[in-house]
Amino acid sequence: MVRIAFLVYFLIGTSSFSQSLDKPNIVYVICDDLGYGDVQCLNPKGGKIPTPHVDRLASDGMTFTDAHSGSSVCTPTRYGVMTGRYSWRTKLQSGVVQGFAPCLISQDRPTVATFLQDNGYHTAIIGKWHLNFRYLDPTSGDEYAKGKYKSPPVGAKIPDGPVHRGFDYFHGFHHARNMEAVIINDQVVKHEDPIHMLPRLTRESVKYIESRKDKKKPFFLYVPLGSPHTPILPTKKWQGKSGLGAYGDFVMETDHVMGEIRKALKATDQDKNTLVIFTSDNGCSKAAGIPELAKKGHKVSAHLRGSKADLWDGGHRIPFIVKWPGKVKEGSQSGELICLTDLYATVADILSVDSPKNSCEDSVSFLPALYGEQIVSSRKGVIHHSISGHFAYRMGKWKLLLAKASGGWTSPKENQVKAGAPIAQLYNMDMDIGEQKNLYEKENKIVSEILSNLESDVMRGRSTDGPKSKNDISEIVLWKSGKKSKSKQ
Repeated sequence: MVRIAFLVYFLIGTSSFSQSLDKPNIVYVICDDLGYGDVQCLNPKGGKIPTPHVDRLASDGMTFTDAHSGSSVCTPTRYGVMTGRYSWRTKLQSGVVQGFAPCLISQDRPTVATFLQDNGYHTAIIGKWHLNFRYLDPTSGDEYAKGKYKSPPVGAKIPDGPVHRGFDYFHGFHHARNMEAVIINDQVVKHEDPIHMLPRLTRESVKYIESRKDKKKPFFLYVPLGSPHTPILPTKKWQGKSGLGAYGDFVMETDHVMGEIRKALKATDQDKNTLVIFTSDNGCSKAAGIPELAKKGHKVSAHLRGSKADLWDGGHRIPFIVKWPGKVKEGSQSGELICLTDLYATVADILSVDSPKNSCEDSVSFLPALYGEQIVSSRKGVIHHSISGHFAYRMGKWKLLLAKASGGWTSPKENQVKAGAPIAQLYNMDMDIGEQKNLYEKENKIVSEILSNLESDVMRGRSTDGPKSKNDISEIVLWKSGKKSKSKQ
């Protein structure tokens, strides 16, 4: 009788627990230009900036040590997070968008936000969009031109922003150069000093979490911070805190955001059923003063070569920490290779719902890794992309770079390489994580296999199994320096 009673209790308890976690709240915090080495727990020897709140998140959850952004700069990575698709499949083949232009995400393309809306979630973005949208005169409906306006006027209406791409609520800004323009939903509501933006995002994130207490709908809160990207503007309370200058102070204030979000979740009793992800859109920027920080003992990329904009891992290997009570083992680590394009497929996997057609072409669920299991995927590798549009391909321990040098801002740049240097780079990342010993001319078989995978992934319009998809442009240049090669669909 006791055994039967225990079994009934166990089944009821398990069912109740499972049901409560069928649709967890999701909080996705993505920093702007935060280097892998800027998080103390990821860089215990070379990290001198205190990040207690992110460190605590890591001790309460899982740290991924081989996670990568979809690109080594802002816009392409954000496109991949939202769509589960590499941004180089669009017209954006290099660089970032500047605003005052149609949204890079086409209106008919599903996003992770529309998917979650369709599955009963309330969705909000508090922070930086940086995927383009237009500004319209609220009276005439005429479009404001970028050349005429440094910043969109107060009252300007937005016809193709986040609330038109799956979000119920938007509070934030477009990108760093227009940070003074505060936007709520589809309208510019005020102009204010950019130094107030990070406190605003912190405050509004907390308010949103508080507003969801006791609501029947689960929520998806996407918090794309504008820090520690330029302008590097720690508020007075944080100035001088790090002892490493303005950048160190700004990183500390960014870490504080994570603490306030977690505090709000706990205060509203929503922390136990919330999946929290903390990450960055690419590596640390040169604007942080990397050499000066290094002189003070702080290595922004830890043991990795390069930084923001580069094809080397310092440009795109990023912090990625996940906390999910009752699901993810506390203080655990995963060495699984993942990409920020993987959010969409993972969310669909958590909900046990197929992702929509024409979506998730480059997205693989990392849910198995959260349970300590190996990710089984049809994707043969992860594609990296630099600011100049140079490609790299990571397959297992091997990384092939179709560039002579950094492909970005770190010297040597492509035009600084000596004549006769190899046209590409190949590294064994297990043996040479610092990318120092180029094996391109010695491992012909590996090079051929990786090139074949890259060409296939580009031409099929997807890197995962499924029906062939179409890139938004017909020709994509694989070799930006060296060989002349295009992939056509």
